[in-house]
Amino acid sequence: MAKYEYDMGIIGGGAAGLTVAAGAAQLGAKTLLVEKEKQLGGDCLHYGCVPSKTLIRTAHIYHFMKHADAYGLPKVDVPPVDYREVRKRIQSVISTIQKHDSEERFCNLGAKVEFGTPTFKDEHEIRLDGRTYSAKNWVISTGSSPDRPRIEGLDETPHITNKDIFSLDRLPESMIILGAGPIAIEMAQAFCRLGTRVFVVQRSGQILTKEDKDMADEVMESLSSEGVTFYLKASVLRVGDLGKEKEVLVKDAQGRETSLKAEKILVAMGRDPNVEGLNLERIGIELDKRGVKVDQRLRTSQKHIYAAGDVTGKFLFTHAAGYEGGIVVSNAIFHLPRKANYTFLPWCTYTDPELASIGMNEKRAKEAGIEYSVFSEAFRDNDRSLAEGEKVGKVKLILDKSEKPIGVQILGPQAGELLSEWVAIFNGKVKLSTLASAVHPYPTLGEINKRVAGTFFSPKIFSERVRKGLKFFFHLKGRACGE
Repeated sequence: MAKYEYDMGIIGGGAAGLTVAAGAAQLGAKTLLVEKEKQLGGDCLHYGCVPSKTLIRTAHIYHFMKHADAYGLPKVDVPPVDYREVRKRIQSVISTIQKHDSEERFCNLGAKVEFGTPTFKDEHEIRLDGRTYSAKNWVISTGSSPDRPRIEGLDETPHITNKDIFSLDRLPESMIILGAGPIAIEMAQAFCRLGTRVFVVQRSGQILTKEDKDMADEVMESLSSEGVTFYLKASVLRVGDLGKEKEVLVKDAQGRETSLKAEKILVAMGRDPNVEGLNLERIGIELDKRGVKVDQRLRTSQKHIYAAGDVTGKFLFTHAAGYEGGIVVSNAIFHLPRKANYTFLPWCTYTDPELASIGMNEKRAKEAGIEYSVFSEAFRDNDRSLAEGEKVGKVKLILDKSEKPIGVQILGPQAGELLSEWVAIFNGKVKLSTLASAVHPYPTLGEINKRVAGTFFSPKIFSERVRKGLKFFFHLKGRACGE
């Protein structure tokens, strides 16, 4: 039997890799974790979820300050933003969380951490800074990087990505954002609120293309009302460096060309898997255009090598990466044939209002050929929402033809938090009638979940047939007022 130095080797110290490392080491597996950057935590901690949500919160508070009069308070003359102070706060939050993702913590758990750029020597060994490490099982969790689209002039024109935007020296006067996915739209609103003139260029006719159009359009309307300018169905012809300003030449669906000029260009047009330099083809690991190919147990074409997180190109969310890390631990350490199931994977775009989703939306139901019905409840009819000054948004409940819930989308204040109740309902297989009859505290935003379930049951309970039955059996007298 072959002897290996480690039971588990992990390449990549982001959400997926850290989950596997912590689980495997605590279960007694001799574990090696290799990270190419100088610190653990991955893109999420340093360039993604954590800094972006910190920035979004800062922009949200600044937006509140500028609109204090909307809440019955004196109008405030708010001074311009010093982005160096914003950047300082972002770094402070990252540093606090970094302690949880430190080399020392994982060493205390029992995992050995090495820093450097590894490459596979064979299917069980890697080379790292002149040394060779072997492991019985390996996990590839190297994450993803911003896509570099083929646009004329882009390579010669200074531009930024999510890896640069949180460490700028000052707030840009203007910014052109290429792309309209979650990162692009979150940053568009945040920088607009801080005082940057923002233009968003999108190839399709909708922002947030994975979402239902009616929900995405409401997000766009909110951002437009705050000053963000959108160019939809627009193709980028070329970009150029004009010195202080950068130029983006776009063409709309009618063939009309428009020249946009701004201080910064943010490229947010998708992600590429980090697979270069690993020698994966050499050891028989199959790849496709999205990344490393895996089966439902997250095994690659080499069954003792797993892949998890962004590098597979499946679901580019930190919580998905953490979930997949748990799947790997079950299969590689416990040897339980556990399969990944993304049916009720939730996600949220942290604009204001937030847009959260779980299960199927209308778009995916149509693509799957599923007959469905929609029940909705508006936030303008929620008392707490009105008290908070929030009137935009709604919750959509999607039912299949057998009236079984298959998905929920929430557009509104704290949508990501409100979705948690549906996470429990879907994963716990809780009946819709249980939610409809549950008591929620008043006044809360959470009542909207109960109300949308009640919207489904109301026509059944208060039907003419029920009224006639009650009148027949219990001699009810009927209406006391109105026709």
